[in-house]
Amino acid sequence: MANFTAADVKALRDRLGAGMLDSKNALVEADGDIEKAVEILRVKGLKGVAKREGRQTTAGLVAAKASSGYATLIELASETDFVAKNDKFIALADTILEAVAAAGSSSTEEALEVTHGSQTIGAFINDEAALLGEKVELRSVRRVDGDEFAIYLHKTSKDLPPQVGVVVGYTGDDAETARSIAQHVAFAAPTYLSRDEVPADQVAKERAIVEETAKNEGKPEAALPKIIEGRLTGFFKEIALLDQAYAKDNKLSVAKVVEQAGLTLTGFARIKVGS
Repeated sequence: MANFTAADVKALRDRLGAGMLDSKNALVEADGDIEKAVEILRVKGLKGVAKREGRQTTAGLVAAKASSGYATLIELASETDFVAKNDKFIALADTILEAVAAAGSSSTEEALEVTHGSQTIGAFINDEAALLGEKVELRSVRRVDGDEFAIYLHKTSKDLPPQVGVVVGYTGDDAETARSIAQHVAFAAPTYLSRDEVPADQVAKERAIVEETAKNEGKPEAALPKIIEGRLTGFFKEIALLDQAYAKDNKLSVAKVVEQAGLTLTGFARIKVGS
């Protein structure tokens, strides 16, 4: 009979987040030696990494941290909500965020090469995924530079960790308005800070589309310039944060709200799990 108790099974489960049956079988194989059982579970889990490679990671969480001069926003993805809300997965995200933020990484590629202990973050994630029994990946990493930061993490379900994360970099003293702007970004999902940041080729393509559309609608030739500019303004309102109508008062633009609050926005990042 194996030399272990129900308490040993629970201790192993709590330590690794592995299933009860897997933990029990590992202890049987290890003849009750918990450290050996840990290694058995790791090896068995790692053997499944290749099999999990093609799976889809549609669940997960977002997490953010402000540092001196910059803030970091990450998305850690999993296959299921069951794992996403697991304490071990949440702790894993916190560990990754701390390491990536300390390194000042600005991309996923950089973050995966950050050293954590004796291994890279990429290898560390693979080890932990082996224990969680699902494909886990660091899918997005964004860095925002600035003096001050507003962080907003939104839960789309009360039973899950945050699914939408926003960081807004700014200068000024009105932290409450800055946080409100971060909430607006979570809702309105702008792509650029201002219309000046929209690539010229993207603007030219949109201009050509609205001009062709207006002509096909039979609009008078003399009225076309005004119609085109009006529709381009609508285009900018969809994708440029400062041009957007403020979510809490659509009579005001975000630019006007920022001006009234004495703020200057220096950048933002938004990540939604799975998108």
